[in-house]
Parts: sequence; structure tokens; C-alpha cells
Amino acid sequence: MAETDDAPTPAKKGRPTPTRKEREAARKRPLVPNDRRAAAKEYRARMAEQRERARIGMAAGEEKYLPARDKGPQKRYVRDYIDARFSLGEILLPLLFLTILSYFFEEIAPYVLVAVWGVIALLIVEGIVVGFLVRRRLAEKFGEGKVERGVRWYAFMRMIQMRVLRLPKPQVRRGQFPS
Repeated sequence: MAETDDAPTPAKKGRPTPTRKEREAARKRPLVPNDRRAAAKEYRARMAEQRERARIGMAAGEEKYLPARDKGPQKRYVRDYIDARFSLGEILLPLLFLTILSYFFEEIAPYVLVAVWGVIALLIVEGIVVGFLVRRRLAEKFGEGKVERGVRWYAFMRMIQMRVLRLPKPQVRRGQFPS
């Protein structure tokens, strides 16, 4: 049985296939650019733009730009929980600044120092209590054996920072606790 060629033949590409030598020559690029200053300036501009994008992404809490210590759903939950509440740690830095200023007034300096130590003691107690609360809430949400190590310390370190200085920036308002 003779087969007839009724199907149209595919269209040709209209040029010969390049040889290996031609393909390699087309791929070659100089190791060092002709204008090194312009190349370095372009590289610096590209890197600055990339760093700025990463800084904005980190401040916004985008997971891909966060450092390893801030990544994961549990750390996000801890951040949101801590950011939703007021903490004594937020007044610690201004209080320490006032302590330094109080040394210019010798009559009030001892009282301010006692107040600072009192706030630090209360802050430690608050940190222990919040650590237990955070751990319990994480166990309820993610399961008892699934709670990551170091979430209490992470919560405490975030708690003692002033709200405006926290990175990643707070994503929730005060009183808006995570579910």
C-alpha cells in the first residue's frame, strides 16, 4: 500500500543552522567591561535599588525579605500578639534617657535610678508572664509539640523595643490581637 504525502511540510526557518563555532562566538562576552567606571556605577545603583527593595519588604513584614529569626507563622503570631499590647519595655528607652539627664540634678538622681530599677524588675516579671502566655497561645493554635524554640525570648526582645523602632514594623493596631 503506497502512502501519499497529503500533509503540508513544515515551513523552513529561512536560514542555515549556525555552527557550533558561530554559537560560541555569539555567546562570548568580555570578562571585564570596556568602561569599568560605568559598569561599577551601574552595579552600585542596581545593588542600592535591591537593598532598598529588601528594606521596604522587611519593614512591611514580607516573608521573603525577613531574616531567619523572624520567618514563619509562629514568629508572625508572636509579633502580632506583642504589637497588639502595651508593654513597660516601650517606656524603658525614654526612661533611661531621662536617667542620664537626671544626673545633672543631683537631688532627683537617686530617685530616678530607683525608678529605673523598679521598671526593669517589673519588665522582667512582665516578660516571664508574657512568655508563658505566648507559649500557651501558640500551643493552642499550632499544637502542643509544634511550638518552636525561642519564642519566649523572641517575644521578650520585641516587647522591650519601642513600638516605632520595631522591625518588621507592627502590622496590627493596639488591641487587635491575632486569632
